[in-house]
Order: sequence, then C-alpha cells, then structure tokens
Amino acid sequence: MKLPLQPSQNINVQKWVVLLSVLLLAIKFTAYYYTHSVAILTDALESIVNVIASLIGLYSLFVAAQPRDKNHPYGHGKAEFLSAGVEGILVGLAGLFVLYEAINKLIQPSPVERVDLGIWLVSITAVINYLLGAICISKGKKSHSLALEASGRHLQTDTYSTIGVVIGLILIYLTNLVWIDSIIALFLSGFILFTSYKIIRQSVAGIMDEADTKLLSKMIAYINQHRSENWVDMHNLRVIKYGSVLHVDAHLTLPWYFNVKEAHFEVDKLTRLIQKKYGFSVELFIHTDGCLEGIQCSICTMPACMQRKQPMTKKVEWSYENVVVNEKHQSETS
Repeated sequence: MKLPLQPSQNINVQKWVVLLSVLLLAIKFTAYYYTHSVAILTDALESIVNVIASLIGLYSLFVAAQPRDKNHPYGHGKAEFLSAGVEGILVGLAGLFVLYEAINKLIQPSPVERVDLGIWLVSITAVINYLLGAICISKGKKSHSLALEASGRHLQTDTYSTIGVVIGLILIYLTNLVWIDSIIALFLSGFILFTSYKIIRQSVAGIMDEADTKLLSKMIAYINQHRSENWVDMHNLRVIKYGSVLHVDAHLTLPWYFNVKEAHFEVDKLTRLIQKKYGFSVELFIHTDGCLEGIQCSICTMPACMQRKQPMTKKVEWSYENVVVNEKHQSETS
C-alpha cells in the first residue's frame, strides 16, 4: 500500500509546477510575438495567473509543512485552504479577462499571422499543462493536499482554454474567419469561471470545517468492513482537514467491563486500521464508552460475552447516516 506523500515531496512537486509554468508562459508569448493573435495573448495573460498561483501554492505548502508550535497546536495545514481560495479567485479573474477580450475581438476583429506556427507552439503548452496538472491532482489526492490539487486543476483549466485557442486557430487557418476565435473564447470563459467557483467553494468548505461526506462515507465503509467483534458500536465520527493531515474524532463503544488496558488495546487497533488505509498523516482522538448493559446486547457481535443479557438479533451495519450521529445505536432505532 502506498502511503500519502510527505510535505517535502509535495513541495518538490510544486517547485516543478513553478518552473514549468514560467517556461510555458515564455512559449505562449513567443507564439503571440509571431502571430499577433489576441486569443494567444489572452491565453498567455492567463498563464501569468498560473505563475502567480503556483508561487502562492508553493509558499502555502512550505507554511503547511512547518511543525506545530504553541500558537498553532494543530499545525499550519489551513494555509493550503487559503492558497486554494486565492488561486480560485485568480482563475475567476482570468475567466473575466478572457470574456472581455473575446467580446472585444468579436466587435473589432484583427488579422492573425503565422497561424501554423502558433498552432504548434500553443499545442505543446496544452499537452505539458495537462500532464503536469494530472500529476499534481494525483499527488494531491494521495497526500490530501488541497493546494496541490488546486494547482493541478488550475493547470488543466488552462489546458482546456488553450485547446479552445488551438481549435480557433485551426478554423481560422482553414476558413480565414477570425471571429470564430472569439466565439470559442466566450464558451471557454464560462468554463473557467465555473472552475473558479468550484475551487473557491472547496477552499471555503475546508476553512469552515465542512463535513466531507465522500471521505466520511468511504472511511466508515472501510471501518465497518474490518471492524473487530469487540467494537459494539461507533458514533459521533468526525473528520477535520488540516491541509494534508486528517484529524479524526470518534466514540467507540466497548464492553462495559473492559479495563483500561483492554480498552486502550482496542483503540490502538482502530488507529492502526485507519492509518493503514490513510497513512500516518492521520491523528485520532477516540473516546471510549461502555456498552449499555442489557440494552445493546441485541446488536453486539461479541460471541463469548459472559455478561450477555439477551442474544444478538441484529447486526448494525455502520454507515454515514448512523455513525456521524451522537447517539448510541440500539436495535429498536437502527
């Protein structure tokens, strides 16, 4: 099993993003120099946002990787959410600028030169951008790094807009109708603005500690699949993201007669289970409860319980709907 990337590895990936973003920016301005295409200029100006955003992402990853201190007992991971929010705003501004330029060129069309050269140069940047964006998204998901994911999405958004520019250039090359470029840019500006909204929305969700239902559902299903027979119940499960660190809270119900050592052993078992799946960038705070004697026996799967008051009648399958609640489960309400 591959464990999540360490913060230093995320930083190294982001350094490559910065270097390649600068290189791609230079290629696009070279293409504009030879073609005088307003569409390519628009794409190049959007790439300036890419460079700025990648630098912000690199700084946020550096801050997030700093160790915990007295003023930040949970670490500095929230910096990644702020970075993603800034990137989302920059993507939105780029989308508005593309919209403005598209309308302006539609009203006042201008000739395009060396279209064939422009197609090749811009196409190269699209391929590199997409591959680099895919790598960032993949690495970001593995390490739970929102900043790295946001950089990847930003790069791929730039790829889609670049593809639109290439399509426009090809059509211009074949038909000499320069207004086609503006029409395609209008549609792409809407796509860019929608991507901006999604990045900002995810950033705000992280800052506000909004529940990640997808992550919670997968984690609960995994725990349910590998649950120990001594785990009578689990409830009040919560996950908070601090950048690449997942902070997990839960109440674990154990047989009421377990001593401290036995309860601690079960908590360690649950901790190892979650870390096996999500890596060691997970911190868990598990509160143990004693089972409700005679009341929860009907849902208890422990086969050799000497204190059982009634037989098990139903096994409660843990799911998002019944594990995030704060009440202990009983057969009557399950």
